[in-house]
Amino acid sequence: MSEQELLERGKRRTRRILITVSVLFIVVMLVVPLAAVLVNALSEGWRFYIQAVTTEYVRSALFVTVLATVIAVVVNTFFGICAAWLLTKFSFKGKQVLATLIDIPFSISPVIVGLSYLMTFGRLGWFYPVIRAFNQQFGTDIRITFAVPGVVLATIFVTFPFVSRELIPVLNTQGKDEEEAAALMGAGGFTIFRRITLPQMKWGLIYGIILCTARALGEFGAVNALSKTRGETFTLPLEIDALYMSGTDTSITAAFAVSSILVILAVIILFARNILEHKDKNRGQARETKDVR
Repeated sequence: MSEQELLERGKRRTRRILITVSVLFIVVMLVVPLAAVLVNALSEGWRFYIQAVTTEYVRSALFVTVLATVIAVVVNTFFGICAAWLLTKFSFKGKQVLATLIDIPFSISPVIVGLSYLMTFGRLGWFYPVIRAFNQQFGTDIRITFAVPGVVLATIFVTFPFVSRELIPVLNTQGKDEEEAAALMGAGGFTIFRRITLPQMKWGLIYGIILCTARALGEFGAVNALSKTRGETFTLPLEIDALYMSGTDTSITAAFAVSSILVILAVIILFARNILEHKDKNRGQARETKDVR
């Protein structure tokens, strides 16, 4: 057997080993646990499942979760685009400091985030007198902690870096040549962004939004510190924890049933991303074929 054949055989063996290890890891760490959630969710039958996921508490938790997620994604998408554009297309003092500050949520425990908001906006917080004075002046009842605004703020904080950190490498790879050429030809800043920058960072933006959405849907620690009223400020992860900790057989099954909602939402998000990516690839191939003709 020649040296080349031995080399090819070694490559095939290595490829099979890597494929086997990867598949086993994915099955053990991802597929089996998620399948266990779905199996346990349906262990009491479809009727119990429907009852478990349509209770007043679950509907409220789903509403708060979706509300916090939508607001966090909108806010962080806007900020992420602005921050990534600023850090990659402009030079200024403190640039590295800003880039470091964006990464703070990656290194801080979510529980600490919740406690920090509690000590900022709670009754013992330094900002509470401002909130109280505003409520007294205008007759309002604005609350941050132990209310939906606190849940939203905590969700925004923990998902803060995802969009910008997906966009920065894309914009760095893109460079500045096309934008500078367009500017020399008289194009305005918004036109340059809309016609050149945005199309090239589209997939980085989509991935960042997906990561931000997934993180927001599953956030527990920070929200737990700022939420205390079941049926009003609980999100789905908190509702699942409350059901599971109650300890009865039916409540544990109900916890799995509610958990399946998050699993289903995650699968829908992934399918939507794959569909968009597939359509974009087909559109690109059709455009290339048209150009060749």
